[in-house]
Parts: sequence; structure tokens; C-alpha cells
Amino acid sequence: MGAVYFYHLTRQPLERTLPVLLDKARQAGWRIAVRGTDAARLDWLDERLWLEPAEEFLPHGCSGGPHDADQPILLTTGAAANSPACVMAIDGAPVDPDEVAGLERVCILFDGNDDAAVQQARGQWKALTGAGCAAQYWSEESGRWEKKAEA
Repeated sequence: MGAVYFYHLTRQPLERTLPVLLDKARQAGWRIAVRGTDAARLDWLDERLWLEPAEEFLPHGCSGGPHDADQPILLTTGAAANSPACVMAIDGAPVDPDEVAGLERVCILFDGNDDAAVQQARGQWKALTGAGCAAQYWSEESGRWEKKAEA
């Protein structure tokens, strides 16, 4: 059974934090789905990922293409066609407890400077841990990532 890691972004924006986590997941040999709630926001994120330096390039694509199943990293608003081992949920994208059980990891990234995003993440924590999912809460408030809670 997988675990859910909550990342409370307060110092670095999503477009800086996500590539670091994607790289770590790729190093683990995982396929990843980045799940958002808005296609335009994922297109924006896609552009940012293409701007990464060549030595840090993260092979990825947006869902709806002919090669979705082959993508090591797939940006999507729904179910992922690339059989991911890891789902990274952004912008309050939903995660089902049953889904967590079939994955190596779920990462929920949320903007700590947005009260609505914080409340959404708290609701997800309560729902997922209440359903028996293992979870960790990570904060970068001190300037480096620290585990603040575990359930």
C-alpha cells in the first residue's frame, strides 16, 4: 500500500518544487502522473517544464496525445493513461483512498500562502488518513523540507 506525502509550499512556488520531486520520482524508476484541475494551468506548467536546463530535462507530455501510455510523466486532469506508480496532485486535484493503495506514492502539493488551498489539503488529510492511508506532512517553512507530522 502506498503513502500520501503532503508538501506545504511556503517558500518555493510549484514550478520550482515540482521538478525536484519529479526528478526524485524518476530516479526511483517510477512513472508519474501530475494531476491538476485545470487544463490551462497544466499547459502553463508544461511550458515551465520545457524550460528546464538540458541536464535537468524531465521527459513529459500532456494527456490527450497519441503517446499518453508511453509518457514517463503525464500531465492530466483525470485518470492517467501511463500506469503511474506515483501521482502528484496539484491545485486541489482529488485523490481517492482506493487509488492510494495501488500506488507507490501520492504527493499532494499545496500553496501555503492560499487559505483555500490549505483548507483543501486539510480536508484531504482528514479524508485519506480517516480511510486508513499512511500519510506524512512536509513543510519548507524553516528553509528546508522537514517532516512535521505522520499518520
